[in-house]
Amino acid sequence: MSDTLAVNEIYLSLQGESTFAGFPCVFVRLAACPLRCSYCDTAYAFTEGQRRSLAEIRGEVHRLAAPFANPTTGAGGPKRNASPVSGLRSEDLPVRLPLVELTGGEPLLQSNALPLMRGLCDDGFTVLLETSGAFDIAPVDPRVHRIMDLKCPSSGEIGRNRWENLDYLLSTDELKFVIGTSEDYAWAKTQLATHRLAERCPVLFSWATPLLPRQRDPSLKPVPPGQHPITRQDLAEQILADALPVRFQVQMHKFIWPADQRGV
Repeated sequence: MSDTLAVNEIYLSLQGESTFAGFPCVFVRLAACPLRCSYCDTAYAFTEGQRRSLAEIRGEVHRLAAPFANPTTGAGGPKRNASPVSGLRSEDLPVRLPLVELTGGEPLLQSNALPLMRGLCDDGFTVLLETSGAFDIAPVDPRVHRIMDLKCPSSGEIGRNRWENLDYLLSTDELKFVIGTSEDYAWAKTQLATHRLAERCPVLFSWATPLLPRQRDPSLKPVPPGQHPITRQDLAEQILADALPVRFQVQMHKFIWPADQRGV
């Protein structure tokens, strides 16, 4: 059991969020999370999963990535000696494809996520980590792009923010605010200015897609009283009106596939 992780699912899809949105990505979704954010759309990962060895997980990642490793495109994008038809070289792409992302649940809840990410970096992958911000990010391999939440008021988990993590953010990391209400926006705007976050790394203002009734797990926290929902249009227009140095985003995959479809 010492070299295993509780894994919910591993699949190939498109990265739907962050500055890497749109790139092919192998997702390793780990099981379990101690938070119960009001908008969580992966509550099935709280309890569903099975133990898999680190070697098995890495092997599955390589299997899913294999179609990208051919004479014209290669695992890291087109080969240096690509055909004149494509006109592309590996150095023309900013990252190795597919990306690999550890998500959850909460990946940092399991200590073996650290050697897994280190091993995937050693394998040459561009590795992303999606984390709630409630756990120490300092031990994560610096080659990993850490995409860290700061939980806003409507999540019901604002008290779980580990503020010390801000000091560990690198320019290659990203900070995400999931915004579902006007109060979330005002709070995020204050944090942006108070901590000068845009000077640390890219900042994402991500609209919280409303959950479908069948997605709402009974264990999720309720939205605190006095909150006023914000539409994605209102969020985008408010960012423009306030001239914020942030990246607006929606969950791209939910506009391609059904909002509650797994494995995408």
